[in-house]
Amino acid sequence: MTNDALLASELSDFEHALAKLSDGYSEGRFQDRPWDVTVKRSPDEKRVWLYGEELGGADIVSFNLYVLSEASLVLKPCEMSSSKVIDFVLGFMPAPMQQPV
Repeated sequence: MTNDALLASELSDFEHALAKLSDGYSEGRFQDRPWDVTVKRSPDEKRVWLYGEELGGADIVSFNLYVLSEASLVLKPCEMSSSKVIDFVLGFMPAPMQQPV
């Protein structure tokens, strides 16, 4: 799937789900498997980088998202399909934050 083929509603859902992910390292679940994820946002918030890997497995997800304007985004997956990236961001459930004892 190319970026041009993305449905507006799918892209909007993707943006909202990505915005909910915290900067830095976190752990969670995707498709009932444990994953770790690192998210970095540029200071001007025009680039978002995400790298995730399945814990105890071999699967990864990695991409850059460039914000060209409020109405224009460019998704650049790293050697995988856009649909894999979108499915991951929409389906990843971060683990609840542990409170210090």
